[in-house]
Amino acid sequence: MRIILATLNAKYIHTSLAIRLLKAYSEHEFEDILLAEYTIKDPLMNIVSDLFQKQPDVIGFSCYIWNIEETVKLVAILKQVMPEVKIVLGGPEVSYEPLYWMKREAGIDFVVNGDGEETFHHLLQEIRDEHKYHFVYGAAYRKGEELIVNPPRPKSDLNTLPTPHRFAEDLPELSKRIVYFETSRGCPFNCQFCLSSIEVGVRYYDIERVKSDLLYLIEGGAKVIKFLDRTFNINRNYAMEMFQFLIDNHQGCVFQFEITADIMRPEVLDFLAQNAPPGVFRFEIGVQSTNDETNELVKRRQNFTKLSRTVMKIKASGNIDQHLDLIAGLPMEDYSTFRKTFNDVFAMEPEELQLGFLKMLRGTGLRSQAAKYDYTYMEHAPYEILSSHVMPFSDIIRLKRLEDVLEKYWNSQRLAHSVKYLIRHVFPSPFDFFQEFGDYWEARGWQKIGHQLEDLFTRLHNFLTDRGTASMDIITGLMKLDYFLGHKYKPRKIWWDEVMGKSEWAKYLKQIAGQPELISAKLAEAGLSERELQKYIVLDVLPFRLEPVLDSISGLRFDGLAGAEGENAGTLESSADSADSKPGAGAATETAGGLADKRAGAATDIAGSHADKGAGSTAVAEAAENAAVAVAGDIVPAVTNAHPGSSGGNTLLIVLYQQDESQRAQYYTLPI
Repeated sequence: MRIILATLNAKYIHTSLAIRLLKAYSEHEFEDILLAEYTIKDPLMNIVSDLFQKQPDVIGFSCYIWNIEETVKLVAILKQVMPEVKIVLGGPEVSYEPLYWMKREAGIDFVVNGDGEETFHHLLQEIRDEHKYHFVYGAAYRKGEELIVNPPRPKSDLNTLPTPHRFAEDLPELSKRIVYFETSRGCPFNCQFCLSSIEVGVRYYDIERVKSDLLYLIEGGAKVIKFLDRTFNINRNYAMEMFQFLIDNHQGCVFQFEITADIMRPEVLDFLAQNAPPGVFRFEIGVQSTNDETNELVKRRQNFTKLSRTVMKIKASGNIDQHLDLIAGLPMEDYSTFRKTFNDVFAMEPEELQLGFLKMLRGTGLRSQAAKYDYTYMEHAPYEILSSHVMPFSDIIRLKRLEDVLEKYWNSQRLAHSVKYLIRHVFPSPFDFFQEFGDYWEARGWQKIGHQLEDLFTRLHNFLTDRGTASMDIITGLMKLDYFLGHKYKPRKIWWDEVMGKSEWAKYLKQIAGQPELISAKLAEAGLSERELQKYIVLDVLPFRLEPVLDSISGLRFDGLAGAEGENAGTLESSADSADSKPGAGAATETAGGLADKRAGAATDIAGSHADKGAGSTAVAEAAENAAVAVAGDIVPAVTNAHPGSSGGNTLLIVLYQQDESQRAQYYTLPI
């Protein structure tokens, strides 16, 4: 009997843990089991053709909200071309309402509910042997015209399940795709909008087995491992032992975790701050709402003060990127209160802030209470809400416009300096910037057409110019800096009109080639000639002093917990200390006065230099290291001067490419 375990992933780089778990459990008895992964963008007929040629007797599909609609269409076609094949659906999208799916699509023969390993294996035995499907606990099946749902199967003992991570055929792709991994199942919380709330309690795999599997994957070349545990840090001792193991054995692999920030213990935070290698850990933190009434209604326990302290302490370490989530449309969350939620969370300036919209998932408590809050929502997956008792559809689409530019201009980190300046010095709050720009974006029809990198800059510039924004010279200068840092190699074109003449450009290049030690010790060691230097350098004159502007967008400042744990709001460390202590930093910096004393007679003196931490990322992120932890309200401007840098001369901006193995652009400044 040939069995195919298939799924439609959201993207090619994703992998399905579910079908590997099923194969690992059943292959000792059913040797002819094949894995078949496709994407939701693959043409259906291509998938049908591929499955048809494999000549299966049974096809099992793993189903989620992102693939269920395409999967149902696929089943209908498969049953027409292979009427004898048995089709089994499993996964969270079909587990809670199996009869609905079997009534909707006659081609579905069976549905596996809940943990699938034992149930699917038992079902395969009955398909092969005596067809006594009423014995298969956890399955739904057809008996003639009748649809029958069997009693549920007891939860599996996770340590009886064979590992899904040792298939030889996966090894060649490990470095190219995301590996999904679980150390536990279940969630201790009861959030009514989440499927995880349905399973009570948390089950763990044996930690030594987990370590063995992880080491196998790391040594096999895995580059990204994403843990599926709903709250990785719920068991402090387990989490600490895992963090230490991954720190000791990461070999450059990146690990992503979902954590609950407000229960993170201080000793865990201290351990991570001191020991986590930069860039190896990435935390995903669900905030969803800062409205206490909303959280109470959805049975979500959250201490935003503690959550903020955790996020800021992690951010201060500079070692771990954080992805924070919000959900628009929860009960009692109207447009105004969501604006506050957004600003509360954005004040922490996470590396990513994802704005999602409430989905009425099958099986959740909130879906059963939809009428109570006057929810209207999509009939088919992803079941996204269209309106609620306090948020009409008109507000939903306004927030959709905000979400679009948030993704393009903040989460992409392509304009980090520019956006920080705008939200601190120009707009009343981050929410107001993204909303106003999103409205402008849609009014010009840009959501209907694609964009190149240059378009992101020109469209933002048009928006700011049209609204009569002050200090456009400073904003444009920061946009130039962001554009230069967004490239690994010297860009061939720019989006603004060239202002520096060839003779001026040549003069500055000659000075830099003659005194490279003013820029970087590494540059001096390289001994590049003017001709060689020309391949790796871009120059631009900014009509303001750049350093005060960068200082004004460094660090974080909040109301509420300023001074917590001995830290001071808005405190900045010296740029020289930052350059020395930050991985990947360029030459150590010195003050203008110090260099003037040391290098009297030089045509120009370095006022300060910053090495970019990564293409497109802010070079002043180190200022967050001393930022105070706090909660509530909108961002308070970091400086009293609304437009720092507007006086005091010009700046020569110098950006160098391909100077080290990281291939990250580095920039330096010289006062003119």
